[in-house]
Amino acid sequence: MSMTLPARATTGHHRPGDPAAIADAVTTGNLLRCWIRETGTPRPTDGILRLRLPASGTTLEAPVIHWSPTGHHRFGRARLHTGTKAPAPLIASLLGIEIAAGDPTSVTDLTSRVTDSAHRIEQFLRTRPHTPTTPGTTPFLDTEQALITGHPLHPTPKSREGLSDTETAHYSPELHGHFPLHWFAADPAVLHSDTALGQPLQDLLAELAGHPTAPPGTHLVPAHPWQAHDLLHRPAIRTLLDDGHLHHLGPSGPHWTPTSSVRTLYRPDAPVMLKLSLGIRITNSRRENNRTELRRGLAVHRLLDAGLAHALHTTHPHFHIVRDPAWIAVDTPGTTTATTPTGLDAVIRDNPFRTTTPTPPGAPRTRTGCLAGLLAERPDQTDHRSRLAHLIQHLAQRTGQTTPRTARAWFTRYLDTVITPLLWLYAEYGLGLEAHQQNTLVTLDTDGWPTGGHYRDNQGYYFSPTRSQALHQWIPGAGRDLGTYVDDTVIDERLGYYIGINNILGTIGALGSQGLADETDLLAETDRHLAGLATRHGNRLTLATTLREAPTLRCKANLLTRIHGMDELIGPLENQSVYVDIPNPIAEARR
Repeated sequence: MSMTLPARATTGHHRPGDPAAIADAVTTGNLLRCWIRETGTPRPTDGILRLRLPASGTTLEAPVIHWSPTGHHRFGRARLHTGTKAPAPLIASLLGIEIAAGDPTSVTDLTSRVTDSAHRIEQFLRTRPHTPTTPGTTPFLDTEQALITGHPLHPTPKSREGLSDTETAHYSPELHGHFPLHWFAADPAVLHSDTALGQPLQDLLAELAGHPTAPPGTHLVPAHPWQAHDLLHRPAIRTLLDDGHLHHLGPSGPHWTPTSSVRTLYRPDAPVMLKLSLGIRITNSRRENNRTELRRGLAVHRLLDAGLAHALHTTHPHFHIVRDPAWIAVDTPGTTTATTPTGLDAVIRDNPFRTTTPTPPGAPRTRTGCLAGLLAERPDQTDHRSRLAHLIQHLAQRTGQTTPRTARAWFTRYLDTVITPLLWLYAEYGLGLEAHQQNTLVTLDTDGWPTGGHYRDNQGYYFSPTRSQALHQWIPGAGRDLGTYVDDTVIDERLGYYIGINNILGTIGALGSQGLADETDLLAETDRHLAGLATRHGNRLTLATTLREAPTLRCKANLLTRIHGMDELIGPLENQSVYVDIPNPIAEARR
């Protein structure tokens, strides 16, 4: 049974309004949650978490404020058993020593990134109240900019290796950053692109860039300004610039705003968003587009055009996939263009969230936003409460229902309108979507109830060898050459984590830890929902049965992945992250 918090939930024990203390409390909580999940640490019987750390000869202690069956625990201030306060960097170092088996480089790297992440959170909290809202902001952008503290089960959710404080202020969604793009002009001999746009790609890019002057016969390529400056110092790019195959035109055009991924940029008036390469290590990975991902996004767009979008609309008319209808990339000498990012690679992504899109007469006005942004607590606000907490409180007052009953009704509608279409696509067409909270967009009606959603991300499409043949009626062989045509057991493991643990259990954990609902009640609702899907789809969706009945679930271990220095975008799909077995709270709730 989960413990119920008072209506005003906070991030931990800290001095109200002290950004450094809040950032440290948030980071400490993340580290402790990761350790408990990844090592199987049981719930303490006396309300005090005690982690005995033999490698360093000490014990770490923290009072338990809330123990969550889904892993979203809360703690008071951590101390060593001697009574000495234990700030987050010290905790990271101690945990790293236990895990890293004497490897000082791994411990130093973990401690450095934890320190960096905590520093960024402090900077956001200190600066955000004094930062003007982005001009022309939209409900979509509001949630993109709401992730102040990031993933609650990641040791370094806001680590951005390579950004100075000044650059952080300029380029961060959390601080309402906005800036013009830099543009390059490339000789067609060093350029690759593909497009299914309804207009020539270069015409669109010229419009987005404000029609800058480029050498005759060259083609425009956009770049994030941080990336543009970095590229000028890369030898391969320098060679292209020196021999005249590439020209740096500098900044041009209107300002763009970073979304929650930092490197995907949005303009409320533009027909597209741009997912640009950014050679900064954000959380675990350098965020540069590789060629397989570029091709994968466009291939799914063509599948949707060929018939999949119609099939999805017929069955789930309010759920959509955000499309990536074009890409462009510069080739550099000596690169393997099939997979290697060159640093000047751009995805052209559809923008369904334009302010210029008219609402049909009489149609209700809806709003769509990132699930993670809805769930995230906001320590920059006086009460720290998430957007979803305020929304559910409003719905409870409006309907006259209790807050837990309202939260359960909201969650049930979310399962119906967002989770069901995700699992339907996998069951019927063998297309798995890596729908973690940041890749999942929820559409709310005028009252705030979920009515549908969107999925976005060209990295996260999986094709099942046993069921994706259903896609071949539209495009023969679809998915086979896109890098994620892998065994069902691998896809089930990934979707079990991203949809089951990160998305469903993460939503339950947020509702429970914020004092909005009893987690065991929502787990029971999830069990019933998955049982219905298992009955409906049978052996085409064994994942639903696994999520319901397996005693343990495979879970990505973010702390172990970080301590081992793994880049989740590099290497074979099966070995990009560390996975561990964790107890299945859905099965446990039924028992």
